[in-house]
Order: sequence, then C-alpha cells, then structure tokens
Amino acid sequence: MKNLLLILSMIALLSSCAIFTQRNEFRLGMSENQFLRRNPAAVISQLEGNTKVYRVQRDDRFYVLATFEDRALTHIEEREIAPLWHHNNDPLDSGN
Repeated sequence: MKNLLLILSMIALLSSCAIFTQRNEFRLGMSENQFLRRNPAAVISQLEGNTKVYRVQRDDRFYVLATFEDRALTHIEEREIAPLWHHNNDPLDSGN
C-alpha cells in the first residue's frame, strides 16, 4: 500500500511540473485557432485564396510572419525592421 501511494504521489508531482513548462509560440502544423490564442496581438498581413499570413510584433526591431494554408501553420519567418534613417541629401541645404 505504501508503494502504491509513493508511486501515485511521484506521478502527481511529475505531471504537475509539466504544467509549468514553456509552450512553443509557433509550431509547424499547429492550427490557426491555437496560434491566435497564443498570440492575441497577431494581425493579418496578407490574404490570398486559402493562404493567410499573420504578423506578430516581437519587439522594436523584429517581427514574425506566420503563413497558414488550409488553417494549418506551414511557414514561419522572422524579419528585422529596417531602420528609418533619413539622410538629408538636399543640395539647397548646405548646413548654413
């Protein structure tokens, strides 16, 4: 009886640790509904036939494009936002 109680408590302990593991935000083959639940800030970037592309902003410099075909994730791409540096190339403005 003690062995059974010990085994059941070990199983309960190990299964409770699985709750605290980090879930993947993106996984190929995941459904569109799972993706939207995990990424509520996702916006549609492109619609074309049965293909949808969602954009998820990571931080100030990076974003992720997630492509869905037939409501399943088929492609993930992380991109960097190009800096918007404005060079003043106006020949009339010589800095004077």
